[in-house]
Amino acid sequence: MFDIGFWELVLISVIALVVLGPERLPHAIRSIARMVASVKKIANSVQHELSQELQIQELKDKHRQAEQTKVNEPFPELHQSHQSVDTTTRDVEQPSTHDDRAEKQSK
Repeated sequence: MFDIGFWELVLISVIALVVLGPERLPHAIRSIARMVASVKKIANSVQHELSQELQIQELKDKHRQAEQTKVNEPFPELHQSHQSVDTTTRDVEQPSTHDDRAEKQSK
């Protein structure tokens, strides 16, 4: 996150010890640690909420696509099987009507 090396930390610690003194330094370190923890917690919660919102948006998009598919073709498998039954029925009916016409014409 921050590019702070060991010697920078030592220098910051020495300056903080000189400025704050040994009595107030532990209290300052605790309050800085609390502040950093609360910032991390807030950042994590914002990140979590954003990922949830993205997932919700993806689900809404998928639901919208599914609804459009249902409107256009509610049951594509049923439609295909219905067409195949219709063509089979026509194929079966056509020879019988043709045979009946031939018998009627011959009589």
